Amino acid sequence: MLYGTYQPIMLMRNTTIKILLSILCLANLDTSAQQKKAIMTMPVTTNQNSLSAQEREGAIKFLEETKSEVFRALKNLKATQLTFKPGADKWSIEECVKHIAAAEKTLWAMVEESLKQPANPEKREGIEFSDQELVNAVKDRTQKSKTFAALEPANSSYKTMEQALASFKENREKLIAFVKGTKEDLRNHVSVLPIGTYDAYQFILLISAHTNRHVQQIEEVTDNTNFPEN
Repeated sequence: MLYGTYQPIMLMRNTTIKILLSILCLANLDTSAQQKKAIMTMPVTTNQNSLSAQEREGAIKFLEETKSEVFRALKNLKATQLTFKPGADKWSIEECVKHIAAAEKTLWAMVEESLKQPANPEKREGIEFSDQELVNAVKDRTQKSKTFAALEPANSSYKTMEQALASFKENREKLIAFVKGTKEDLRNHVSVLPIGTYDAYQFILLISAHTNRHVQQIEEVTDNTNFPEN
């Protein structure tokens, strides 16, 4: 890629990522020039018909790590701490968990839907984001966006945090088992959306990264100076 074309393409990428992240209450892509250069060198297409061992192991590790992060962040917290809000427009820890659980189901449904369709490797040419670029953008909380109504904690189908946590655990374990055993052609099932083009494997990475993003949000709540001691 010629240097002169680099900045305009990155601006286009930022705009597309921004729309995607606003849907999921994520952050827009904001990396240093050095990080961007490293990202641009990563491959974004594949001719493989199945996941490589490295891809499979990487996704499983990321899913397991972010699952553990949730339970570790909640360990020993009391009811008053779980419902504490740093501000009127901020989420409590309980609300963060409800959002994580709802997003887990929503994002996985998108993966399942793409896998019901015939493989479309010809659409891979539309993928503009490397795996790492997408993960970095989702995990970055330097800028905040509002999620859409269906994933707002106030509209959650979970009546309690315990219900949400149980749903998250069940769905995450199913997803981990799926990645461990699947022979599906995840890389060549590509979703072409108004917000961009992504393969099914990238959506699985996005699920993990989204979980990490909101674990960071939980940590921001517990670090608040007014957070209850018990």
